[in-house]
Amino acid sequence: MIGAFHSPIAVIVDSSWFKTLSDRDFAAGLAEVVKAGFISDGKIIENIGNSNISQIRNDESLVLDLVSRSIAVKAAVVSMDFKESFAREILNYGHTLGHAIELDCKFELRHGECVSIGMAFMAELQLSLGLITADLAQQHLNILQNLGLPTSYKRHAWPKLLSNMYLDKKSRGKTLRLVTIKGIGLTDRLENPDEKVLFAAYEKVSS
Repeated sequence: MIGAFHSPIAVIVDSSWFKTLSDRDFAAGLAEVVKAGFISDGKIIENIGNSNISQIRNDESLVLDLVSRSIAVKAAVVSMDFKESFAREILNYGHTLGHAIELDCKFELRHGECVSIGMAFMAELQLSLGLITADLAQQHLNILQNLGLPTSYKRHAWPKLLSNMYLDKKSRGKTLRLVTIKGIGLTDRLENPDEKVLFAAYEKVSS
């Protein structure tokens, strides 16, 4: 039934399907895995380390571990907030700007690529606000760039992106809300940040 909420009986992963993906699509999928690491499971970040996309793809046991951990993070969050009222919002780390970029580029970039840019932006924003350390901010950039994911977007697009961000489902009217972290696995919310602060952070990830 359309619109009904039902929990899945099981989540089935066919690892042979991964081999059909291009490096670009594989990396885009890993962006969501990285997100799960930053918001909840630090072991994901540790296990990816400084690996590049080829090293990860050639290690099937690592791929299965990363996917399993990512699924476990989402399942745990969704089970706490099945109808997406509050807690589930943490799954949207990096997605506020990410979704805005998707609209701006008319989906020429993959979803995961947009989320990657969104996480890079959040790293710079959180660093500027004193929410995370410089090391953690740099870790965002290193892990994403090592996977070949984009971490920058067009500078001149900012006015449209900011407008798009207010359309995000986490926003409440004219109240912009962002999922933040204070450390790996330590999530929080940021409401109505100064738009000048947002732009300053965006400038650092713009091209």
